[in-house]
Amino acid sequence: MSKRKQAISEEEKALFRDVVSGISPIKQDKVRTPIDVSKKKSLTVETSRTQREANFYFSDEFIPHLSSEGPLSYVAEGQNSYLAKQLRRGDFYPEIMLDLHGLTQADAKLELAALIQACQKDRLRCASVMHGHGQGILKQKLPHWLVQHPAVIAFHQAPKEWGGNAAVLLLVDIGD
Repeated sequence: MSKRKQAISEEEKALFRDVVSGISPIKQDKVRTPIDVSKKKSLTVETSRTQREANFYFSDEFIPHLSSEGPLSYVAEGQNSYLAKQLRRGDFYPEIMLDLHGLTQADAKLELAALIQACQKDRLRCASVMHGHGQGILKQKLPHWLVQHPAVIAFHQAPKEWGGNAAVLLLVDIGD
């Protein structure tokens, strides 16, 4: 056999057209288009922005003056102190949750910065951050980090239904 294509006669072409005349093309919905380079770049830029914010806002050197008596609680200066009571009672429901179990301190900082950024972007006022019990490192560091961020209005140990003493409910300034 020859490797050349054999010419198709007009009769064969007409026969083929008759056979496929009533057929509609198949819509292909399984092919994934490659990610646009500009989208990849914007994702990278957003990730690096979150890293910069985490490094800028969350210092491990800063130790705030938080009350060691009773449950963990904080209300930013100039805010109504009643917010802590509302958080304690569960008057605010978390619209977004973050679980820090198993993360290193550096990763936890990044996730926390991303959470606050997402709250501001999506206009979510209340968030729950689960730090867990574990060795207590994140439980100890989390309030120190939250106090430093200017968008955090208040936080309080979460009510039992939102994690109890293994979680914190926080209110974020969404710029009403």
